[in-house]
Amino acid sequence: MIPSLPFGRTGHTSARLVFGAAALSRATQEAADAALAQLLVAGVNHVDVAASYGDAELRVAPWMRHHRDRFFLATKTGERSYAGARAEIRRSLERMGVERIDLLQLHNLVKEDEWEQAMGPDGALRAAIEARDAGLVRFLGVTGHGTRVAAMHLRSLERFDFDSVLLPMNPAMLRDARYAEEFERLLAVCRDRNVAVQTIKSVARRRWPDGSAPTHDTWYEPLTDEADIERAVHWALAHPGVFVNSAGDLRLLAPMLRAAASFERARRDAEIAAVESRTPLEPLFARGFARS
Repeated sequence: MIPSLPFGRTGHTSARLVFGAAALSRATQEAADAALAQLLVAGVNHVDVAASYGDAELRVAPWMRHHRDRFFLATKTGERSYAGARAEIRRSLERMGVERIDLLQLHNLVKEDEWEQAMGPDGALRAAIEARDAGLVRFLGVTGHGTRVAAMHLRSLERFDFDSVLLPMNPAMLRDARYAEEFERLLAVCRDRNVAVQTIKSVARRRWPDGSAPTHDTWYEPLTDEADIERAVHWALAHPGVFVNSAGDLRLLAPMLRAAASFERARRDAEIAAVESRTPLEPLFARGFARS
């Protein structure tokens, strides 16, 4: 059974493995429905999608017609202006065929100029608050990539009392001493405020090597050996209070579900020590360079 936790102060208890619906961006409806069957069997009750994930919101729509009460539904807007975010929020509602979204997140809010615009008087945050006050969304969050994201999330939480944050966490990321320190500071603030913490890239191995042909839909090379995936997911779940989002390729969903279901805190120490013993991991991000 996949462990679960209260998702911050939302009142919802979510499975600690959240379905990352980026994996549906180019999926057929048949493949998406097969993924839904896996989620229902595993007890995953939280879907994290985004307006920018290709057809993912459209693929989620049939699920919501039949299973809306079984899922905490999150999406994201990458728009930075009030008008752009306002329109995109309503488009997401239409695409998914729902009257209300549980969690709306400002997507990948890391770059300084975009942060200033989104958080400004005519920015995306205003549209998000307006949608919450109108009952179109229930809770608000912020997400991001790169080495600056933990520090930027701390700034975001100073500006507004978000209900959740999302950012990368894996052994290679935490080898960056500055990132690790900022990550721990963010976790402490989130614990104090009961803000939910979602983590991504748990099964990332490295960027695709130059000249290689990607074999998966992820923009990075993922771990593929089931034992490696299990160790990586267990390593992530061993961090108290965090949620782990599944990867952006449907072929990785089943092994990640099995890994989450087999997680036992009592056996985690040896697996944490072995997480890089078979397949060394490399950082996805470098300081001074942000993934667009």
